[in-house]
Amino acid sequence: MIEARHLRVLRAVATTGSFSAAGRELGCTQPAVSQQMKALESSVGTPLLVRNGREMRLTQAGEALVRHASGILAGLTAAEEEVAAIAGLRAGRVRLVSFPSGSSTLVPTALAALRAAHPGTRVSLEEAEPPESVELLRAGDCDIALAFRYPGAAGAEEWDDLVVRPLLTDRLVGLLPERHRLARAQSVALGELAGESWIAGCPRCRGQLVQACENAGFTPRIDFATDDYPAVVGLVGAGLGVAVLPRLAIESVRPRGARTVVLEPAMRREIVALTLPDLAQVPAVAATLEQLGRAARRA
Repeated sequence: MIEARHLRVLRAVATTGSFSAAGRELGCTQPAVSQQMKALESSVGTPLLVRNGREMRLTQAGEALVRHASGILAGLTAAEEEVAAIAGLRAGRVRLVSFPSGSSTLVPTALAALRAAHPGTRVSLEEAEPPESVELLRAGDCDIALAFRYPGAAGAEEWDDLVVRPLLTDRLVGLLPERHRLARAQSVALGELAGESWIAGCPRCRGQLVQACENAGFTPRIDFATDDYPAVVGLVGAGLGVAVLPRLAIESVRPRGARTVVLEPAMRREIVALTLPDLAQVPAVAATLEQLGRAARRA
């Protein structure tokens, strides 16, 4: 019989490449990892790992089992949480992953309301941009992923296997140095910024910027790129270039030395909360999704 703890160990070995590294990740000893892997191979009746120098390599059977392990473990987590709620434990655990501007705006409001309504529910938070956050969800390493996508961008159907809860539509704005010639304009056409030095954000945002600029008839000269929104604002405020940022990101940063302008044509991103179908039925996950929705409506 295959046990969940053995699957967790197998996945850790596959990820880290060795028994000792897997032990460090799981908080146990190398002999314990080796013993559990032997027990799992005995259960399935075939080798799952072969040694390749200092690293362990999966056999074909091992690769097949690892492919199924994430879904199995996610299903078990859902079952454990739902059973606990039915049994009246009034407790829950939710692992939330969010992109930075969501972490500083939507998440605090939602989690404060969740704690007030369900004080026994524990929520952990990590930060990751999509598509990494979506990959963490599919791998069973989180329960909810706060993510975004740009309408019409490639990969718009990448969430077909997930439960998608729309939260809000976030308009993008231009960010210019306060002494820029267009800083006090009521609106700015993207093409008017063709000759500027640009400061770009995360890889997905950077790709969207390049695509929008090319649609406007030019290729942006990106001199700086950073995932840190305060850094983008600081660079613009210092007069080192212009940028396009989501309005949600501006809300959590004081744009000293910079001004926001309305861009034409309008640029938007869709912000959603994602979870797996099995996890959507877990009370603690459902309650967190509900509070994220309320926070988005207030925003």
